[in-house]
Amino acid sequence: MTDNLTSSDIQSLLTNPTAENRAEAAIKVSNKFNTGKLSDSERKIAEDIFKIMVKDAEVRVRTALSESLKNNPDVPHDVAVSLANDVVGVAGPMLEFSEVLTDDDLMEIVKSKGAEGQIAIARRESLSADLTDAIVENSDNEEVIATLVSNEGATLQEETMGKVMDKFGEAEAVSDSLANRGQLPISVAERLVSLVSEKVRDHLVTHHEMTPDMVMDLFLSARERATVSLLGDNADVMDVRKLVEQLHDHGRLTETLIFRAICMGDVVFFEAALAKLCGIPVSNAYKLIHDRGDMGLTAIYRECNLSPQMLPIVLSALDVAKDMETSASEDRDRFQQRMLERMLTNCEDDFDPENLDYFITKLGSPKKNNQAA
Repeated sequence: MTDNLTSSDIQSLLTNPTAENRAEAAIKVSNKFNTGKLSDSERKIAEDIFKIMVKDAEVRVRTALSESLKNNPDVPHDVAVSLANDVVGVAGPMLEFSEVLTDDDLMEIVKSKGAEGQIAIARRESLSADLTDAIVENSDNEEVIATLVSNEGATLQEETMGKVMDKFGEAEAVSDSLANRGQLPISVAERLVSLVSEKVRDHLVTHHEMTPDMVMDLFLSARERATVSLLGDNADVMDVRKLVEQLHDHGRLTETLIFRAICMGDVVFFEAALAKLCGIPVSNAYKLIHDRGDMGLTAIYRECNLSPQMLPIVLSALDVAKDMETSASEDRDRFQQRMLERMLTNCEDDFDPENLDYFITKLGSPKKNNQAA
């Protein structure tokens, strides 16, 4: 082949009797096209060659073309689409790498391709929220979804993550990949916490000599500690309220969880939780909880049917929260230390400052906290 492409090259390249030679020709023309140094006429000839080669009967020829052109953003759109809709071996490189393919192209392919094609798309360097949602909607394959959620370049909206949990939450490869993403909405993280805790519970029941009550106590305690740990200092108010809604809907808004949260200084969670239990707006709950006297808090607390012996601790926690707000300090570790000091001063003589978790469980145990599995 000469340095310049001519019309006669088309005939010599495309009528070669062996597939091997045609595949080699596809690579040569593609490499020349990829340099970006072709004249307008040569470029037109190369594109004509591509349009004929995508119809070549030999898979190896089309595969060579797809592999050679996958990273070129100047490939004619119809050539890229034709290769992307070919058999998996041909389509794969274009599906994973080609920037010529639009979201609309890829979403159509997601609906028509099997798992291998969907996996190739899920590996793309970046995927829009609409495209990731289309993959989740149209795939029932665990490997496809695990590949997608492990791809940090894939934009996953909270709603899409919820669909992933609904369809594949029990699949360890998927849940592990989701848990390892750089950032998760608090509602998704809570569902993962619950899922992991349930797996731990099942393991304890089947592999260790523990009574069901012992296992349930341990399970709830571990799950609630993990859930409270999700409530960071900068948690968005609306995210916290959505979390409370989710916990309530799934029977996980327990008394001990609420108590753990307030003992860690999570006042926003406490307000939203009591509002949900009482069925009143959060704004009303806020006014009652932060009433200058104790009457408002006592009233809403009783309306929620929470344990009376926990009320003094709640009052102490709110006092500590108010003090720390005044001093512009929101450090959770410091808040817990202040809470421990306050409990030692005002609470039971046998309170152990080294074991706040035991204290919480002890205070909640008389009612068994309306435990939910």
